[in-house]
Amino acid sequence: MDNREEGEVESVEPDFNKKHPLENKWTLWFDNPNQKQTQKQYGQSLRSVYTFDTVEDFWCLYNNIRTPSQVNVGATYYLFKEGIEPKWEDARNLKGGCWTAPVPAKGDGKKTLDAWWLNAVLACIGEQFTDGDEVNGIAVVIRARGDRIELWSRTASNEAAQTMVGKQLKQFLDIPESNKIGFSVFEEKITQNKAKDRYMV
Repeated sequence: MDNREEGEVESVEPDFNKKHPLENKWTLWFDNPNQKQTQKQYGQSLRSVYTFDTVEDFWCLYNNIRTPSQVNVGATYYLFKEGIEPKWEDARNLKGGCWTAPVPAKGDGKKTLDAWWLNAVLACIGEQFTDGDEVNGIAVVIRARGDRIELWSRTASNEAAQTMVGKQLKQFLDIPESNKIGFSVFEEKITQNKAKDRYMV
């Protein structure tokens, strides 16, 4: 017999052992070369750090690594779907490109850098992009000439998908409409060693 009075709700103890799965597995990579690299040298200091597929494991990782503002100039964090290496030549990146969002240096730039990185990472692993299949990964690039966030995607030729991803990235990072970000194509970077922005939002 139920001894609860009318309107009383049974309390359920939360299960703190239960983990919340993500839609994809993600791998954090770290690159910290001790000198400027040529294109041929790229990747020699690149290391995969940890792969996770639950919300809890992400926060365990995030809370135990340095924030971007605490790492050396020249270093890069990459967070990519499992099985995709953060290299232009990877088969799943080769026909793609990246949106580049320069972090403002004025004001509290380092605080902005850390906030942008966290917001971009959460948008990726939380599948917040409308065309999530287009998103391969996200990077935070720490450089003396200016820090930046890069969102790597799969199909450079799909202008509609790229434009949508770029607009959503600006929204997640709270970038004003008047500040433009550009999308460059990896194949052009490989063949020409540089690339003009193909799209802007």
